[in-house]
Amino acid sequence: MDLSARAAGAVVGSAVGDALGAPFEFGLPGAFATRFPEAAPGSSRSEERYANEMCGGGGWDAGEATDDTQMAVHVAYSLLERGGLDLPDMFERFQRWARSEPKDIGIQTQDVLTNGMPWDLAAAIHFQVNLRAAGNGSLMRATTPAVYFAPDGRTATMAAARRIAALTHGDRAAWEGTAIFHELLRVALAGGDPLAALPGTLAEVPADHRDRYAVVLAPTWQPTDATEFNGAVWPCLGSAVWALRTTTSYQDALRAAIDLGGDTDTVAAVTGALAGARYGMAAIPARWTDRLHVPLPGSAGEVLRLPELLRLADDLVNRTPRRAAA
Repeated sequence: MDLSARAAGAVVGSAVGDALGAPFEFGLPGAFATRFPEAAPGSSRSEERYANEMCGGGGWDAGEATDDTQMAVHVAYSLLERGGLDLPDMFERFQRWARSEPKDIGIQTQDVLTNGMPWDLAAAIHFQVNLRAAGNGSLMRATTPAVYFAPDGRTATMAAARRIAALTHGDRAAWEGTAIFHELLRVALAGGDPLAALPGTLAEVPADHRDRYAVVLAPTWQPTDATEFNGAVWPCLGSAVWALRTTTSYQDALRAAIDLGGDTDTVAAVTGALAGARYGMAAIPARWTDRLHVPLPGSAGEVLRLPELLRLADDLVNRTPRRAAA
């Protein structure tokens, strides 16, 4: 499988996970399996019968991606239009998006983007005041920059992850979780095993945050062991890695992630990126991608569907310059 297929799998796979998980956000564990039970062994399962897995609900249309994917697209557009990492530009795009009244935006992210502080102080001041800033909001949008920076190697991609995360999250725990995700996705895009890469990746995490991630990324850890809600960055990442480790297909990884309950859209978005990179674009069911769409507040009514997401993934791989929207 080539890089293009894995990158498409990551970008589309993350968006699918986001849209598939959104209607079940803050629900109980097992809600997805209860509503959409797996076919019995030996039985035939038609695509038509199961087309409504991408069901919508909770304020979301069927197949509609949330703020997770919307922010990831804005990150990608900044990278492609600016030819690399331009943090002030990226922050301004986030602010424009926040002003465009998206259906959903995290409380912390909203505060950082609307507190009137400059791009290099807003998140840090929020953290100083609130002393809590380790939500998974920096992780949810990290697939597109992970694809973009993957060719630059471990050190560069982890460094880029930290800098992008710091735009909205002042707690270094969020930076490190996002950096770990960048590296695991880099390994998967290259055809390697992200699970086997965990020890080396953790060695790149500062000691004062390493133990926390070592716990949730350990082979024996399960989401039921979590001591915090999976809206926090470390149990979110741990849950996604658990879903990848305990399943053998893209579909099963997504089902496992959503059935955890809680912050289902983000856990599934992170899982979908890793599983999509591992199994490739061909492993993502058409019944899920057919309804997929990403409204883009802050971009004059633009809506991305499968062809646009595939093009975006290819542009990120090739670092194709993008003309700024008029």
